[in-house]
Amino acid sequence: MSVALGLTRPLVVRTTPVDDPVDLLSRLPEAAPYAWIRRGEGLVAWGEAARAEIPPGPGRFGWARDWLAATLGEAHVDDGVGVPGSGPVAFGSFTFDEDSPGSVLVVPRIVLARRAGRAWLTTVGGQPLDLVTAPRDPGRIRYGDGSLTAPEWEHAVARAVARIRSGRLEKAVLARDLTAVAERAIDVRVLLARLTGRYPDCYAFSCDGLVGATPELLVRRTGETVESLVLAGTTPRGADETDDRRRGAALRASGKDRHEHACAVDSVRAALSPLCSELNVPAEPELLVLPNVQHLASPVTGRLSAGASVLDVVAAMHPTAAVGGTPTRTALEVIRELEGMDRGGYAGPVGWIDARGDGEWGIALRCARVDGSRARLFAGCGIMGDSVPAAELAEAQAKFRVMQYALEG
Repeated sequence: MSVALGLTRPLVVRTTPVDDPVDLLSRLPEAAPYAWIRRGEGLVAWGEAARAEIPPGPGRFGWARDWLAATLGEAHVDDGVGVPGSGPVAFGSFTFDEDSPGSVLVVPRIVLARRAGRAWLTTVGGQPLDLVTAPRDPGRIRYGDGSLTAPEWEHAVARAVARIRSGRLEKAVLARDLTAVAERAIDVRVLLARLTGRYPDCYAFSCDGLVGATPELLVRRTGETVESLVLAGTTPRGADETDDRRRGAALRASGKDRHEHACAVDSVRAALSPLCSELNVPAEPELLVLPNVQHLASPVTGRLSAGASVLDVVAAMHPTAAVGGTPTRTALEVIRELEGMDRGGYAGPVGWIDARGDGEWGIALRCARVDGSRARLFAGCGIMGDSVPAAELAEAQAKFRVMQYALEG
């Protein structure tokens, strides 16, 4: 079933330049904020002018594209800025599994944006700005097992390795969840502030209760230009600079991690090639160093054929091998068999799109689903034929630390 709100009459949208807000998060009210921020730039938003709960199934991206075209296409727009992200914007989150409910698109009432020395405010329906209160710390955090205990998850990894060694597939990404309960209701603005402060090179996001800081840009569309950042192959940061360099060098030399990365790059190449007149894929990955882990990374760029919106690209790319596995269909079967949970929006596409079809979408990694004083944290690992369950568990624990830091400070 789908639900659309605020569509009894066309949206009235106005975008005007404003003075640089410097800190976007400082302008957010507490209630259900939306955000997409990297290095202090991006968009924050709040309120709902229109909302669509997207029906599950293989046609969900097409349904979302059609709903968005109808909703934004009929809007009365006064856009005094005219850049990607100005005018009407929708934030969205899609579940990892196409058959799972919970995918949404929301057109906020108010969007405040900052990019390349410019700032602007978009309002829908001339709504007044909401009262901003002081952020509230969630207090003490208690953690508990999610769907599987640590030993149970290690057993699932071992079973996945056995299936890979049997020749059934090359790679499967297995995820874990962890529950957290806070003393007080969790203020999403606190999480976003901590994430943007500690992980400035990641994309901090908030959409419909899904909050995190992903290092992985699934796709950015700016006119005909499309960009993607492929991440696969991970090692924790070292205890000191020497250990850090040693771990980075070992990651670059690791046959397991290089093969895992190659699978992810190949899946992105296969998805983008039919949509692009030009596509540039680096021959060798680079090293992306984050505060908690290091990744093998490959930035991919291309030129889109006429008419493709960012949602068309998202539809073609999801799920990549970096979050699903290789081959895709078999990997998804193994995930459903072994993970013991529904990922919801974890490892699904999250981001924003404007009326021109421009936008930025990431893969919802290093994230949590927040509901009142409770949060469900997620982490995943790429399992290959030579994966060691204990090492994969340690990698997942390193990835959990991103959201644990956001909760605890």
